[in-house]
Amino acid sequence: MKQTYTWGLILSAPALALIATLFVYPLFLSLILAFTDPGGGFGIANFQKSFELYSGDILYTIFIVVVSTLLTGVAALAIAGALTMGETPWLVAALRWLYRWPLFIPFIVAAQCMRTFLAKNGLMNNSFVGMGLLDPLSTQSFLDWRGVIATFVWKQTPFVALLLAGAMASIDRATIEAGRNLGASRLRVFIELVAPQVTRTLLVGLVLTFVTIMSVLSVPMMVAGSQPTMMTVDMAFRITSYGDYGVANALGVISYLICSVAAWFYLRHNLAEQRGVA
Repeated sequence: MKQTYTWGLILSAPALALIATLFVYPLFLSLILAFTDPGGGFGIANFQKSFELYSGDILYTIFIVVVSTLLTGVAALAIAGALTMGETPWLVAALRWLYRWPLFIPFIVAAQCMRTFLAKNGLMNNSFVGMGLLDPLSTQSFLDWRGVIATFVWKQTPFVALLLAGAMASIDRATIEAGRNLGASRLRVFIELVAPQVTRTLLVGLVLTFVTIMSVLSVPMMVAGSQPTMMTVDMAFRITSYGDYGVANALGVISYLICSVAAWFYLRHNLAEQRGVA
């Protein structure tokens, strides 16, 4: 037994060392720098400066991340539901082929694509003008918060939809068929029978999406570079323009706390679900 434990520790040592080097050490270093005042002592001066300069950006970041995460969940549920319960073979096949594309596109490429798609004279407006649906003088740019949200939703939806489609595929089809045989519509069956059974998978996907969006720099910088902007841009600006690692790390700690709220919500839901089962 002791020998097995020793070998297990040896085999897991490289993974533990990697986690400690790439995650634990940077986390503690970030906390130390965040609470180190310009004079060298410990305090909350960096946090005070962060809220003084970037309180609007912090609220803007929360708005962008929450709205993008919720819209991603809705879009992913719709796609996964169509793949699972769709009755039009060609539509299901086309959707299955198309929805995964953004998975293989980096955020920086997605941001550049959206710059050309959502601009005032971009592909979207030019297409509407060409079809006669829009007057050339009435076109407007969507390179603002709307473009940022659209980019995040487009990029993250396939990831969550893939998780949900796998979870829905494991559901007993007899449950779905029973609902249909009793006269319920596909939408009602999906909302009342299918969606509740994949809630845990949905929450996992949404928490991962929330954290991912919080960490992206390229999209807010390239799609909507004007004020207000997201905290990742502020952190990069403090370092590249001022070498101010204290405020940058204070903003990072604030982002940790925001992400911890999403993690707390997920853990709270899981604990409540386990108590209900028990």
